[in-house]
Formats: sequence, structure tokens, C-alpha cells
Amino acid sequence: MMAGDRPYSLRGRLLLWLLVPLVGIGLIALADTYREAVDTANAVSDRVLAGSALAIAERVVVGEGGALEVDIPYVALEMLTSAAQDRVFYRIDGPNGAFITGYQTLPVIQQLGREESRYADASFRGEPIRLASLSRAASTGANSVPFVVTIAETTIARTQLAQTILLRSALRLAILIGSAVAIAWLAVTYSLRPLYRLRDAIAERNPDDLHPIEQSVPREVRGLVDTVNSFMGRLSSTLGAMRHFTGNASHQLRTPLTIIRTQLALSARARSLDEARSAAKVGDDAVAHAERVIAQLLLLAKVDEAASDRLKNLDTVNLTELASALTAEFVTRAHTSGIDLGFEAETALSMLGEPMLLGEMIRNLIENALTYAGSGAEATVRVSASGGDVLLEIEDTGPGIPKAELEHVRRRFVRGRAGEKPGAGLGLPIVEEIAALFGGRLELTTGVDGRGLLVRASFPASAAGSGAKEG
Repeated sequence: MMAGDRPYSLRGRLLLWLLVPLVGIGLIALADTYREAVDTANAVSDRVLAGSALAIAERVVVGEGGALEVDIPYVALEMLTSAAQDRVFYRIDGPNGAFITGYQTLPVIQQLGREESRYADASFRGEPIRLASLSRAASTGANSVPFVVTIAETTIARTQLAQTILLRSALRLAILIGSAVAIAWLAVTYSLRPLYRLRDAIAERNPDDLHPIEQSVPREVRGLVDTVNSFMGRLSSTLGAMRHFTGNASHQLRTPLTIIRTQLALSARARSLDEARSAAKVGDDAVAHAERVIAQLLLLAKVDEAASDRLKNLDTVNLTELASALTAEFVTRAHTSGIDLGFEAETALSMLGEPMLLGEMIRNLIENALTYAGSGAEATVRVSASGGDVLLEIEDTGPGIPKAELEHVRRRFVRGRAGEKPGAGLGLPIVEEIAALFGGRLELTTGVDGRGLLVRASFPASAAGSGAKEG
């Protein structure tokens, strides 16, 4: 875990993502419900106000002197007193706003049209009120006299109605959100059970058990399990290669180390300088052999590691150029050993591979030829194409290997040809494993005229490509 990273609950995070939007939506719904409740309460109350104003307007008449007279129907006012805590006010105005009766300081709605009704919120005596004004005209037979009836009531009842609607809606939403929380908790808990079973299955495993996890998990977690299985497979291969390397190293180094200790003891007891030098030479040869074994084992471990990774990123390698350069490095050593080392290629051929491993493969083949061909022999490194395949061949005219042993020498730590020559029996197995990494195959046959040994590594056309012809 990186510094600063804190573990968190997947259940808690899922519930948070589910419930926060749900609560937010609930609050928005409550706000909308409150607006609707206020509108509904106003609509209901406004209809009662309008009915009361209309009932009063119908009782307005023109008297004998031409003045407006009104007989207030108190039944109209009683329509508004359903809530004991609310109070009702009225006012009647004649032409040009002349006050006739009622509460003279009660606010009125200005600029009413003919036969028009309108509603408004106002304040009267320090209390909020709801106004309804109705414009009408009383007829005298010859003409009509306009008047305005204004009726108002306090807003306690309609506020309580809106609050009641809001409270009931909030209660329903609370029940809905609580039910959603319980359902989400149960659903998340049930959905996380496969992860708990996966955790228990991994916890119960032996540390050495790196087999794939076969636990049934949801599709969303399948990719994670596959990744863990892939990692355990690579880890198993790496540990196996490490154990194999350790076993091989201990087995192969036991003999040279024993020789070194023996020669050191002999040199300590030597009676003359020549005897001490002879023991030191044998010990030095044993150290050189141990170095070769270690180098081969390290290369073998790298090949095993590369095989487990499957070398996903390959480069285009000019095999002709690489083989030519490596052959040139061994010309001096070949001349010292009395071997005629040459190189043949007509076309620059390329393939997909890893330059370092291909170089080690070629080095092993050349060293094998120079070690066992013997003085006076010829060795030829050859790169050619056949049927779309790239061929790498190393042929020598040495003593070769009996046909019955050609397959046997492919195995690790098995040595062919002259058994007294230094070596660990890893050269050809390393070559074969490197070739296999790049889709190639290794063939061992006798050379021309049945003499020597011909080692051929061929790579399929799918992994190879030809370059321009060399000048």
C-alpha cells in the first residue's frame, strides 16, 4: 500500500454512491412537493375566497338615492371560518375607489378591469393575508354603477394544509429511502459474498500452492482472478526455474569445487615448485570450468525466464549481419585451435527475435564446433533461406556424433563427442530452447559425406522476413 492510501470499505463506498444521489433526489422531490402543496393550498383557498366575494357582490344594489347599498350575507364569511385560528376581512368600494363598508385600511388590488377577479398576497395588521378582489357593476335600469368587493383571510389554515401535505410526502419519502437503504445493504452484502469466499479460499491455501484459483466469481471480478492466476503461473515458473537453477548449480559445481580443494591441498604438500605449479594448473582449469558452468547456467535461467514471459515485444533482427559479426569474433580462436572457420550467406535475412538471446545461441553453436571439431577440421557458419524459412547452420568436419546419440545429446547435462573435453552439457539444450522461443526448431545431422556434425536452426516464415541483397 502506498503512503497516504487508506483502506476503505467497498460496501460503504457502494452504499454511499447509491444513497447520496437517492437522498439528493429525495430533497429535490420534497422541494417540488412543497411548491405543489403551496399551490394546491392556494388554489383551494382561492376558490373559497372567490365564492365568498361573489356571494357578497350579488347582494350589492343601487338604493333610491343612487347610492350603493349592501346587505352582507354573513354566510359568505362563514365559508372562510373553517379554521378557527384564521380571521376574515372584507371591504367594498364604489366608483372611483369610494369606500362603502368593511375594513377601510384593508389593502386592495389596484387597476382591476371590468368584470375581473384577481388574487394577491399582502399584509394586514402585521399578519400575512391572501386577497381576492372582484370587480362588478350594479344596474339601475338606465345605467350601471361599478364597485369592487375585496375579501381576505389570514394564511394560517393554508400554511398548515401545505405543511401537512409536505409532512406526509416527507414521511413517504423517508419510508422509501429507508427501504432503499435496507434493500441496498442486503443487495451489496449478498453481492460481496463471492469476494468473501474468494478471500477465504486464498487464505486457506498452502503458501506453496500456486495452482490457478477455480473459485466461482462474478463476471466483473473474473478479470481480476484471471490476472491473479496469470501472476501465480508466472511466479510458479520463476520459482521452478530458480529451484532448477539452484539444483543444477549445486550438482555441476560440486565436482570442480572438489577438484580445486584437492589441488590446493596437494599444492600445500608439494615438495617442489613444479608439483605446486602442476596442482595450481589443474585447480585453475577447474575454476575455468566452473566459470563456464556458471555462465551457461545463468544463460539457461535467462532463457527459462524469457520462456515464461513469452517475449511479447520482439525486434526485427538481421540474422545475417549478427551471425557474420559473431563468426568474426571467433576467427582468431579458431586459427589458434587449427580450425578453418568461415561464413557463408548470399542474402541479408531478418527475423523477429531478441538480439541478445540469438547472439548467445550463435555463440554456443560456434563454441561447440570449435571445442569438438579438432585441429585440422573446417567449420562453416551459414545463413540461408529455404521455402520462406530462415536457416542458421553450423557445420564442421570433425568426428561428429554417432546417429544413435543425436537425440540423446539434446537433453541437459548430457555430453556428446569426446567426453574428456570441458563442458557442462548445456550448449545444445540452450540453443534448442532459444530457437523454440522464436518459433524455430533444431535439427542435428551428420555433415557432408557423412563427416562431422551439421546443426540447423530453422525459423518459420511467419516470424521471418528477407532484407536487401548484400553487396
